[in-house]
Amino acid sequence: MSKDPLVIFTPSGKRGHFPVGTPILTAARKLGVDLDSACGGRGICSKCQVTPSYGEFSKHGVTVAKDALSEWNTVEDRYNEKRGLISGRRLGCQAKVQGDIVVDVPAESQVHKQVVRKRAEARDIVVNPSTRLYYVEVQEPDMHDPSGDLERLITALRKEWELPELEADLSVLKALQPVLRKGEWKVTCAVHLGDDTFSPRIMQIWPGYYEGSIYGLAVDLGSTTIAAHLCDLGSGEVVASSGIMNPQIRFGEDLMSRVSYGMMNASGADEMTDAVLEGMNALFVQIAAEAEIDRNLILDAVFVCNPVMHHLLLGIDPFELGQAPFALTTSDALALRAVELGLNLHPAARVYVLPCIAGHVGADAAAVALSEAPDKSEDLVLVVDVGTNAEILLGNKEKVLACSSPTGPAFEGAQISSGQRAAPGAIERIVIDPVTKEPHFKVIGCDLWSDEDGFAAETAATGITGICGSGIIEAVAEMRLAGIVDGPGLIGSAEQTGTDRCFPEGRTNSFLIHDGTADGGPRITVTNVDIRQIQMAKAALYSGARLLMDKFGVDKVDRVVLAGAFGAHISPKHAMVLGMIPDAPFENVTSAGNAAGTGARIALLNTDARKDIEETVRNIHKIETAIEPRFQEHFVNASAIPNSAEPFPILNSLVDLPDVNHNQGGGDKSEGRRRRRKRAS
Repeated sequence: MSKDPLVIFTPSGKRGHFPVGTPILTAARKLGVDLDSACGGRGICSKCQVTPSYGEFSKHGVTVAKDALSEWNTVEDRYNEKRGLISGRRLGCQAKVQGDIVVDVPAESQVHKQVVRKRAEARDIVVNPSTRLYYVEVQEPDMHDPSGDLERLITALRKEWELPELEADLSVLKALQPVLRKGEWKVTCAVHLGDDTFSPRIMQIWPGYYEGSIYGLAVDLGSTTIAAHLCDLGSGEVVASSGIMNPQIRFGEDLMSRVSYGMMNASGADEMTDAVLEGMNALFVQIAAEAEIDRNLILDAVFVCNPVMHHLLLGIDPFELGQAPFALTTSDALALRAVELGLNLHPAARVYVLPCIAGHVGADAAAVALSEAPDKSEDLVLVVDVGTNAEILLGNKEKVLACSSPTGPAFEGAQISSGQRAAPGAIERIVIDPVTKEPHFKVIGCDLWSDEDGFAAETAATGITGICGSGIIEAVAEMRLAGIVDGPGLIGSAEQTGTDRCFPEGRTNSFLIHDGTADGGPRITVTNVDIRQIQMAKAALYSGARLLMDKFGVDKVDRVVLAGAFGAHISPKHAMVLGMIPDAPFENVTSAGNAAGTGARIALLNTDARKDIEETVRNIHKIETAIEPRFQEHFVNASAIPNSAEPFPILNSLVDLPDVNHNQGGGDKSEGRRRRRKRAS
């Protein structure tokens, strides 16, 4: 084992040992980490900025000392004086390895920027926001009527619009008199209509008739990505959507790793809260710039998130969520001021956080329930929000059950040998010919398949860089359909599979998808370790769903809805071949896109929906997978592809699953039925 320091890069998860004195940029290049540089390591361009992390990282098995990197040098000092470095950042070309280190590569330092695919889904939403605009004419002051300007404004609003008694922040009082006089006693007011926490309040005033809009944010704060939709509170229109990687990834890719980081490091929870707030504020600046609006026009925000992110958003240590009975500080919905959270919006902006369902089923699952409404369904619907921590709902008008399942980051392309986040150049679709075993694929940023004319020219700029989550799911499923992988998940040898794309690697075999080494690109393979990572992730997902079916007393469901940004890119056929979801007709498996984000938009734009979801959550019954004995039984069965115990009759009537066993010498290449399948469009 090497005695050289271990360097771990996030969010890619790539790691390697390097001698003391190795620049971080050099280590990144040798590992194939996506770290930009345009000046040849001279410290001029600043494109190689990285964020080192210190403390104990049980997930990675390392403790990072404060002196794990070389001290700031004159190049970094000079750059910081001239242009400024964000606090905690280093230049990768100047910072040198001195000990074990965890290094985060922020989005702006990546050559191939992450594609955060959490778009706003088209949906009819009743527009009834918490904050509205009101135009009013105010009585001028009179020597015989000594009332103040604010009192006369409130009287006018109550008389013209039948508004309740209103209050005003100090910022409004400071601006009130000049605005009234500039508008010649005609003004437009943004009024928050109040809720169970806050009384009705004037939040902003404009002279005369204000023809512009006021805005709100629907924010899906996920473990891996943060997505925000900027909405016009008057029309309900989504005027901009944007997303970033969650900066907390450097503290751990999965939720329990972050809880552990907080446990192991005295200021760990505060560090993670600061990181996510910094990331969100940067996202809000970005989305306001895209929409070309003043950020101070954002007067309302709704947040949905899992319980750990919920606590870290609020600045609460999630320690209790790391151990039974997984107690939440509060499960109720919260109405807060943005300034309380440190969010850089309008000074009086309000924040609504949806309620959590239970210890590991959070406000994001509540938002999915609001969006997909399983409690109003006539048929039995299974809703699966696919992500690092999957939330699963099963129900109909009779009742709704919920659970969470820790799938881990493999579905995001992490912990996969050639895996990467979704970015231009990443393989996202794949088909393997069952006879020739030749793979054909599509990459993000190109509409052509790899065997079509013009593909090489179209991908010349981005290259073929790796394989993202949807790509690895299709790859493993296609390998199973082509007989390259057997039911237990073992990749066959070249002799067993009939293709030299299968090659020995250690004690098992791997499958070659693409070899770009001749052009300086990577060699993209699927290893047996990759197969195992996907097996564990999909088994956790299926076991949670099957456990809810047990509790409901059923062996099948009528419909399956794949939610989440990632769920929108999963092929129903490939998901079922893997055994991620229960057996069902393909046409009954649909995508809801970013259902949590849609739920957040509904709650932002319709205050009545907030009451609805608070009531709905009280009636959802939570199943705790950690204490259910059958969960482990289902998990073991679901580790096979698709399943060692469930027959999947509908799937078997639609596709041919070769009956192969690669845990034997030689192998019969004629085993299993072979049929050339049409490539999915």
